[in-house]
Amino acid sequence: MDTQPAPFVPPAPKPRTTPPSTLEMMRIVYRNPLELWGEHTYNEPWISANGVGGHLIVANDPGLIRHVLIDNAKNYKMATVRQMILRPILRDGLLTAEGEVWKRSRKAMAPVFTPRHIFGFAEPMLRRTMQFVARYEEGGMTDVAHDMTLLTYDILAETLFSGEIAGEPGSFAQEIDRLFETMGRVDPLDLLRAPEWLPRLTRIRGRKTMAYFRKIVTDTVKMREERLKRDPDTAPQDFLTLLLRAEGPDGLTRAEVEDNIITFIGAGHETTARALGWTIYCLAEAPWEREKVEREIEAVLAREPDPTKWLDAMPFTRAAFEEALRLYPPAPSINREPIETETWNDLVLPKRAAVLVMPWVVHRHRKLWDMPDAFMPERFHPGNREKIDRFQYLPFGAGPRICIGASFAMQEAIIALAVMLSRFRFDVTAETKPWPVQKLTTQPQGGLPMQVTRRV
Repeated sequence: MDTQPAPFVPPAPKPRTTPPSTLEMMRIVYRNPLELWGEHTYNEPWISANGVGGHLIVANDPGLIRHVLIDNAKNYKMATVRQMILRPILRDGLLTAEGEVWKRSRKAMAPVFTPRHIFGFAEPMLRRTMQFVARYEEGGMTDVAHDMTLLTYDILAETLFSGEIAGEPGSFAQEIDRLFETMGRVDPLDLLRAPEWLPRLTRIRGRKTMAYFRKIVTDTVKMREERLKRDPDTAPQDFLTLLLRAEGPDGLTRAEVEDNIITFIGAGHETTARALGWTIYCLAEAPWEREKVEREIEAVLAREPDPTKWLDAMPFTRAAFEEALRLYPPAPSINREPIETETWNDLVLPKRAAVLVMPWVVHRHRKLWDMPDAFMPERFHPGNREKIDRFQYLPFGAGPRICIGASFAMQEAIIALAVMLSRFRFDVTAETKPWPVQKLTTQPQGGLPMQVTRRV
């Protein structure tokens, strides 16, 4: 007799049954866009409607998503509203650059994210995680969401910047939260496509935080340039050095170098941090799944010391992480805008329409997933994972602009989970009441306060 409990259904907004008024919609989009979508959005292959800022299309059908992101990607640019939010923060960084600027940046960074380089990051990832988890030895309460921001920042600093980032890691995590709280929100004026010269109150509040990050970048670049001049033979050949050496008439401008540094410092670790936090939380709420993961980790660590092999050797651990990515995609919305009007099947996609490919919705779509709201890692177990359409699961996006650090993030996550879950157990308490909120990434409002105990 199968006694396994019913799958855990983690917290998420219930689909709306009535459309919001214009004023209510603007309030929801500012507070938490995840609460906007109605039941039909989770059931239809696409939604096509006139919205406040013009025509809106929500693309859920995997074929339509493939068309927009790959087959006819040349007809789609980054959406105006998205750029209004992100460009003040990242300027011409990889996430926001377009055209030739984007091509130059992608080409400059590609060598760092080859499989050979990523395997080379495994040992520093392991070392940093081992050092980090020493804080849990005494047990007690901790905010896992905050901790994962610190951990992934440590790993990013060690691997891509060889530990040479200016600023204090402790204040960094607080400033990241402040940045996303202010400049990471959709301003009502953005929805109305108001001219950029009209001040956004949300972003005015974030200027001090933005200046903090810009200063970190300036100081970091200065430190590395001085080292390269002083002792070029021993200077690290890492992401930072690669970017600086890509500067020049045929490469990146100094502004583009700095914009890409701030993109990786400010956002490069954030997505992995969120996914790790949600994974630990879901496993704590589904202890029968956690037991499978713990047994697997113990068996692999007992026979395989090489962390580059853990990703392939731990399918249950990877499945739990991928299922958390499905339920809480760190980047919950991919926004595009047709350059010219076109038709896909019977759907007209007008020029300048807002085309939303939303992993948050696609990953919970009633026609694409069985029990879509439940935490069921077996979806991603070997034999099941292969049945999932490439364009119904988009944690790292798809097409030319797929996340350049996807393989880096997967390796980092499995190493971090293996170290943490082999030595410690994270349990929910009465205070653990996270609510997913979209502020650029899918964040747990109220954090993830959890009880940590040493495993024996």
